Amino acid sequence: MSARRRVTDFVKGKGPYVWVTAYDYPTAKIVDEAGVDGILVGDSLGMVVLGLPNTLGVTLADMIRHTQAVARARPRALVVADMPFMSYETGPRDALRNASKLIKAGADAVKIEGGAEYARIVEKLVKAGIPVMGHIGLNPQRVLALGGFKMVGRTEEQRRKLLDDAKALRDAGAFSLVIEFVPASVAKEITEAVDIPTICIGAGPHCDGQILVLHDIIGLTERPPSFAKRYANVADVIRSAVKQYVNEVKTGQFPSKEHFKE
Repeated sequence: MSARRRVTDFVKGKGPYVWVTAYDYPTAKIVDEAGVDGILVGDSLGMVVLGLPNTLGVTLADMIRHTQAVARARPRALVVADMPFMSYETGPRDALRNASKLIKAGADAVKIEGGAEYARIVEKLVKAGIPVMGHIGLNPQRVLALGGFKMVGRTEEQRRKLLDDAKALRDAGAFSLVIEFVPASVAKEITEAVDIPTICIGAGPHCDGQILVLHDIIGLTERPPSFAKRYANVADVIRSAVKQYVNEVKTGQFPSKEHFKE
């Protein structure tokens, strides 16, 4: 098995890097065995695991518990944990305290949504020895202000802000940058403007890597976003297995002799 990934392994021009979300021990083991470069313990767990309408209800305690579960799989891939809503916006001191809890839970780095307005917080964390992944474009934690999960970067003003945000986060010390749901041409411009790896989600092919939500990939989400590709339908597999179990119990086929002792 290859060596454990570190943030210093993510270098501009050395990709493409493949990232996926995972939220528990078994799926972390599976995606790591599949060969991903990075695992994001995303606050998207609120929607795809906990059934919430958005990510705003995810707590720091939720993120700590799920980060611990992923870390117990001892993946070769880099593990990055999302800092949930209101765990860093209140200032550098709170951000440092909360980020340190995620690192102690087993994360190799944390991810923060937002642009230049959070550069001071990113700088504080990096100086304390906590690697930070930035996240610009569609920020799900800002869904109320955005009026929904909408593409960002269509206007010239938005395009300029995205470029400024990317440069500010790079200058603050972020080791990489997620770009979510922006036009591919804008993602390309950002990727060419910064010397840290960019990881796209719904932002085209021009970044240094790609990331998708695991449940979208394997068919466990009811309404996956338009930019996600389904590679399997695990929901049908689970449903079929449980239906067979139900039928065998109802008809007396299970448990059979090999499943118990007198």
